[in-house]
Amino acid sequence: MIVVMKVGSTEKDLENVCNKAVSLGFTPHIIYGSERNVIGLIGSGPRMNGLGLIGELAYVDKIVPISKPYKLSSKEIKDTKSIIDVSGIKFGGKQIQVIAGPCSVESEKQIIETAKSVKKSGASMLRGGAFKPRSSPYSFQGLGEEGLKYLAKARECTGLPIVTEVMNPRDVDLIYKYTDMFQVGARNIQNFALLTLLGKTDKPVLLKRGLSTTIEELLLSSEYILSEGNKDVILCERGIRTFETATRNTLDISCIPVIKDKSHLPIIIDPSHASGHSQYISALSKAAIAAGADGLIIEVHKDPENALSDGAQSLKHETFEKLMIELHSIANAVHRSL
Repeated sequence: MIVVMKVGSTEKDLENVCNKAVSLGFTPHIIYGSERNVIGLIGSGPRMNGLGLIGELAYVDKIVPISKPYKLSSKEIKDTKSIIDVSGIKFGGKQIQVIAGPCSVESEKQIIETAKSVKKSGASMLRGGAFKPRSSPYSFQGLGEEGLKYLAKARECTGLPIVTEVMNPRDVDLIYKYTDMFQVGARNIQNFALLTLLGKTDKPVLLKRGLSTTIEELLLSSEYILSEGNKDVILCERGIRTFETATRNTLDISCIPVIKDKSHLPIIIDPSHASGHSQYISALSKAAIAAGADGLIIEVHKDPENALSDGAQSLKHETFEKLMIELHSIANAVHRSL
């Protein structure tokens, strides 16, 4: 349910509605708008009988039901785009943000050199894995906290905010100390214990779509984070599993307009994991921006042939620089900036 407040209602009015909702067994979530504010109420069953008491409050305009199974991520509760601020980098606005960096942090020198290079090319954030989920237990699994320290050093040297993946709920507190944004990978899209913990933090979450996850399931997973109080969620399409084997996954470019139709959350594209082959990243990146994506997350490595993970889908520094130049014209064509 959505409690639509009257124009001119105060913070005290919002507080009163929230207190009444809690007393009736609902969990309230305030969504601030440009003209008026609304309060999303999560709950069902016998407590629904108490909605009339809320509707009778003088500063409440009306109560509107939400038909979607996902509530807080739905445009029914918020019809304006959410702008997610990651240490000063804003996703969801006119500017398209590009996150770049290696799949894995391999050394302090490697991540600092990469950070300096991608920043020079125009990237707004640095990516890098310290804990790496791999299909084989014998593959490189990341440097752990040592890798997080190298990422923090790269941020100190360049000013680029960082995003890194969290795999295990027990690592949330550790990674929180270093990162500007948590990344939830495709394999953890339905790790609800992890999503719930991240919802209790005050740092943004980049939520990647799973290999066989529907758009509705992606939005439902975002609800686990949003319902715990963390409103800063950015969705990421990174390719889904289909019968096609020419690419690592199949980029569902149609998810961009579909999500923008259904949700107020920003959506970015990962062309590296979608393609699995560096020669296709440029075309997929351009297509994503043309389709309305709010950003890109691209793997970049100085020496992809010798990368410890995902070298085949990583761009060389000079190739990334060339791509960034080319992306400006696509962004301009859709009345956005890079």
